[in-house]
Amino acid sequence: MGLFTNQFANVVEWEEWREDMIFWKWTNREIKKGSKLIIKPGQDAIFLYNGKVEGIFKDDGEYDIESQIIPFLSTLKGFKFGFNSGMRAEVLFVNTKEFVVKWGTKGPIMLQTPSLPGGLPVRANGTCNVKVSDYMTLIEKVAGVKQQYSIDDVRIRIVTVLDQLLMKWISKEGKDMFNLQASAFDIAKGIREDLDYETSKDGISVTGFSINSFNYPEEIQQAVNHNAAQAMVGNVGKYTQLQMADAMANGKLGGGNSTMGNMAEMMMGMQMAGAMMNQMNQNGTMPGSQNANQGQTPAGAASAGGAAPAGGAAPKFCPNCGQPTHGAKFCANCGQKLI
Repeated sequence: MGLFTNQFANVVEWEEWREDMIFWKWTNREIKKGSKLIIKPGQDAIFLYNGKVEGIFKDDGEYDIESQIIPFLSTLKGFKFGFNSGMRAEVLFVNTKEFVVKWGTKGPIMLQTPSLPGGLPVRANGTCNVKVSDYMTLIEKVAGVKQQYSIDDVRIRIVTVLDQLLMKWISKEGKDMFNLQASAFDIAKGIREDLDYETSKDGISVTGFSINSFNYPEEIQQAVNHNAAQAMVGNVGKYTQLQMADAMANGKLGGGNSTMGNMAEMMMGMQMAGAMMNQMNQNGTMPGSQNANQGQTPAGAASAGGAAPAGGAAPKFCPNCGQPTHGAKFCANCGQKLI
């Protein structure tokens, strides 16, 4: 008798398992006496009978359907297998892991900005984390009409509404249209909330959403970089100096020995000398001040009792400590006023 009974047995399991599958339905077959249910790690099994959920099983392992599954089904707990008959039921296998969806705008989003009447074209990309959260809604909205459902199906659903959500949250007040990356966290947070509301209609939750980058047209990006560099150094003059210095350091001004390179170096040297002169003037040290004080001796300065020589010129040596003054107004060693 056992031989004849076992020939009708079958195995109920996720036969077409793939990492990117959200669910797969075992269907259109009769469950026989002696059949086994196999639940693998990361899977839940949902028994369906006439479209109604009979039981949800979440522990992985191998189970005898007649003795270990049917007694826990809501309307089939008293079902008895006949010798030649079984029961027609469906088993929905659900992948319980969290999926990572990579997204990108299908085309440039035209953002309104006063400086560009035609709009600012921007593309964006990032990642989105999703997982099944409501089995009943999933069965009612999706699994009831589909044999299987993949992460690509979810990606299509996300991208369909993503452009509108990006425009909505980017257009919020206070966003710098030419530096959207600075507001990426706030924009992503708003999109995640709205996107979760949309996907929850299918029983799927958005557990995370991030924006990796905003991409502008090349000419706009170059202008943004140029303006940022100018703001960093303060003004155009300093920006030009910085560019020339970088070019000389990288050997981009004719290889370093060219006439253009030599001229650039001379210009930079003159600018640096001018800056040094301005600094000396601000500190009260004038060129030629040491020459004006030649002939002044420390003894002479001391004999003056610390007073400044005639004509208002500083002594060559401090009358208080004897430190060379180099024409300064105050002694660098003891602070004695010299003029």
